[in-house]
Amino acid sequence: MSAIQKKLEAASEQYAASFDKGHLILPPAKKYLVVTCMDARIDPAAAFGIELGDAHVVRNAGGSAIEAIRSIVISQQLLGTTEVLVVKHTDCGMLTFKNRDAYSRVREHLGPPAHAELTARSFDFLPFPELDEAVADDVEFLRDSRLVPEHVTISGWVYDVKSGKTRRVPDRPRV
Repeated sequence: MSAIQKKLEAASEQYAASFDKGHLILPPAKKYLVVTCMDARIDPAAAFGIELGDAHVVRNAGGSAIEAIRSIVISQQLLGTTEVLVVKHTDCGMLTFKNRDAYSRVREHLGPPAHAELTARSFDFLPFPELDEAVADDVEFLRDSRLVPEHVTISGWVYDVKSGKTRRVPDRPRV
């Protein structure tokens, strides 16, 4: 067993010893979902005031709504959420590369067969060059998607990894 696995096991034992939330119901009590980045510097519960059982939190590289759409549909259609908050962050790794860079890295480290698989799948790593625009793009993607009902409230946010503050990204005018 790795050191990380041992740490998980010990932490689980300690957590379970005083766990008293087994009564919580499956749907999130406050009926919202947060899409945010997998960056280890973000603690969504602490940073966004989420208590256990309040909300769904979907994390992926860059806090991509496109990548999260499967979870968003399940959250809304099967578990009753009615609001989505898209939260990206400053100093995000997704700002530092383009798809061609990731493809080159895969070829270099994993070899031609892995690179061929990316190419065959037309894989998009979903990097972005500008933070606020990327948030606005994701909000627009969700608002335009037929998979997200019109009554769902959608907003975009940027979390600052240096200060811990979160600010709202203004909505784009609808045309």
